[in-house]
Parts: sequence; structure tokens; C-alpha cells
Amino acid sequence: MGRREMHIYGYQDAGRPLGAVDPALLAEITLNATPDELRALAEFLRACADEMDRMGEDFSHVHLSDRLKQFEGSPHFVVARG
Repeated sequence: MGRREMHIYGYQDAGRPLGAVDPALLAEITLNATPDELRALAEFLRACADEMDRMGEDFSHVHLSDRLKQFEGSPHFVVARG
């Protein structure tokens, strides 16, 4: 399998439920976060990469707020297999 470029998708917060909006391919993202939040995010991403390696094609996606409750009130952050 050839390597693909990473893509970033996003949803505009227009007051509609997440299921009622379509993802848009983004050119840039900005994380407005504290150092502790960035460290937690880095640990989450490493754990996702390890899980992806273990599960292979069975890995679908993981929600940050499902793994780290401190992010429950934050915008949805999802890691999906590329």
C-alpha cells in the first residue's frame, strides 16, 4: 500500500448538530491550547499510532474526548486511519 498525504477535515460550528454538516478539507488548523493540553494531545496521538499499528486495517477512528475526559467540552478531535 502506498503512502498517502495526511488530510485535515473540519466542520464549521454553525449551531447545527454534527450529523447535519458535511466535512470540509482544510488547508490549515490552529490549536489554541495550553502546554499541558498540548502534552496530553501528543500522548493521545502516540497512543492512537500504537493502536493503529496493532489493529491494522481494523482501526477505524478514535475520539479524543472518549479517551481524555478533560477534553469533553472541547471541539471534537478525531483520529482516523489514513
